[in-house]
Amino acid sequence: MVAGSVFAVWLCTTQLSVTTFRRCYKLSTTNELTATLRPYLNAVRATLQAALCLENFSSQVVERHNKPEVEVRSSKELLLQPVVISRNDKEKVLIEGSINSVRVSIAVKQADEIEKILCHKFMRFMMMRAENFFILRRKPVEGYDISFLITNFHTEQMYKHKLVDFVIHFMEEIDKEISEMKLSVNARARIVAEEFLKNVSVSVV
Repeated sequence: MVAGSVFAVWLCTTQLSVTTFRRCYKLSTTNELTATLRPYLNAVRATLQAALCLENFSSQVVERHNKPEVEVRSSKELLLQPVVISRNDKEKVLIEGSINSVRVSIAVKQADEIEKILCHKFMRFMMMRAENFFILRRKPVEGYDISFLITNFHTEQMYKHKLVDFVIHFMEEIDKEISEMKLSVNARARIVAEEFLKNVSVSVV
């Protein structure tokens, strides 16, 4: 029981405030963005801008059908060579192009089991509301966490550079969102542990 009390005291005296920690994290994240993440995002942006040269193209197999060729894959001559842009073995982007559509698949960094769970829940939450995002697929490509499908109809109705900005902004913010959720989970777990140890100490006394 003494060990439990000592642990509770140590926990209270050594913990950082969540606000202070988040400020430090945001500062370090900004530095990382300019140092290592920016070249990665620039490469993705340049590749997307080149791949989004889309045009309306009807199916060569079925009359009066106009489907995203990157999905149906009915004519090989209409598909471009897929491009994988990798920051490391855990962070990468797959860009698959065709004459009338582009599919962008993103693998998000997941350092531990908590981040894997948070990433899965967050992506599932978004994909269940895919119709609100227009270009979001309900199911990601195998091996990736989330996929976007951009067709020639999207580029006709929306600004192409805004579509690229949306994908890049998503890639910038997703790591921050998962890290902040992880901080909240850890802070809540710390409070629960403190209350549990307090109750144990009171019951023993």
